[in-house]
Amino acid sequence: MAENEGEDSLYPIAVLIDELRNEDVQLRLNSIKKLSTIALALGEERTRTELIPFLTDTIYDEDEVLLALAEQLGQFTALVGGSEFVHCLLAPLESLATVEETVVRDKAVESLRQLAEQHSNRDLETYFVPLVKRLSAGDWFTTRTSACGLFAVCYPRVSNAVRAELRQHFRNLCGDDTPMVRRAAASKLGEFAKAVEHEHLKQDLVPLFHSLANDEQDSVRLLAVEACVSIANVLQNDEKQRLVLPTLKQASEDKSWRVRYMVADKFSELQAALGPELSSRELVPAFCSLLKDAEAEVRAAAAAKVKDFCSQLPADTRQQMILTQVLPQVKELAADPNQHVKSALAGVVMGLAPLLGRDATMEHLLPLFLTQLKDECPEVRLNVISNLDAVNEVRAPSRPFQSLPGPDPVPPASRC
Repeated sequence: MAENEGEDSLYPIAVLIDELRNEDVQLRLNSIKKLSTIALALGEERTRTELIPFLTDTIYDEDEVLLALAEQLGQFTALVGGSEFVHCLLAPLESLATVEETVVRDKAVESLRQLAEQHSNRDLETYFVPLVKRLSAGDWFTTRTSACGLFAVCYPRVSNAVRAELRQHFRNLCGDDTPMVRRAAASKLGEFAKAVEHEHLKQDLVPLFHSLANDEQDSVRLLAVEACVSIANVLQNDEKQRLVLPTLKQASEDKSWRVRYMVADKFSELQAALGPELSSRELVPAFCSLLKDAEAEVRAAAAAKVKDFCSQLPADTRQQMILTQVLPQVKELAADPNQHVKSALAGVVMGLAPLLGRDATMEHLLPLFLTQLKDECPEVRLNVISNLDAVNEVRAPSRPFQSLPGPDPVPPASRC
């Protein structure tokens, strides 16, 4: 009887091994998706001592199988005995974080980030930080790119000595010879900035931000723009002006349209991070420059931010700034040769009416709206009509918008 029970207990792992070695990818994938059931059948100890080592040794499969495995392991903490033993899941995920396929690596990093939170502070330094160091110093760029996403989750909970080591490893990644690694570091710089102490943020991370913002690869420089938001959010006003603003203004004039596009796309967030005083004094010229950029993609991205940008200007000077600096550029965009630019503007320009008030709206905006209603592109006309309520809120009681002269009829067959 006891012998039969022993054989029964071995059956689940035997089935798993057989299916994982099957030539049919779908069978192997189904087996991976049943890992939690297999682990429950084996129990916590055998899962740690048999199942996890087996999985670690067999990480050579189709990408879809590895992706499913990376996702499953992130949910395995309870199945290996809780947070006390969660470190045993690091080995297979470390291997998955080094594979060539990006989606597999990203899922492995996501699972590692989840497991980091379940480590005790002691285990984090004993098991997780060495993993981060190994990945950071890996021979293959895939390994080093995966490491970039793990610094922020462990940094706040380790000792000062270990923190210094982590900052050095991150510094090395930001200066890596491979552009893919620098891109990964730039994409995680903002997250890491939120975790680092204020003193070390200024001493260590701001110089890295400046270096990445001046990188020879525009794909790195545009990611530094995203980091700019997070860094500005944790600096004092005088520090923002000294440490962030010059680099941001430089990015808004970058030779690559992709970098300028990223600045335009993130402009509202950048404006909020810098605050109203700096924005009104330093960012208005930069925003107007983006509105008249040579590339249509940049103009469209900036046009879509017109309402958000103007609404964040200081209330006491807002109307004057809109009328004297922003509105002249907006009027030019309404006649832009690119339909996407006009459409982006038409979707938000109505929002300026409440900011300008009734008289300025009637004088400056209504002629613009009527011009857009005559546009040959249906999407432009639709965007204007969809946002008429903003104008009705500020119209003069004796001059309802509906009573104004309408646009000339546009043939139904008209297309952009």
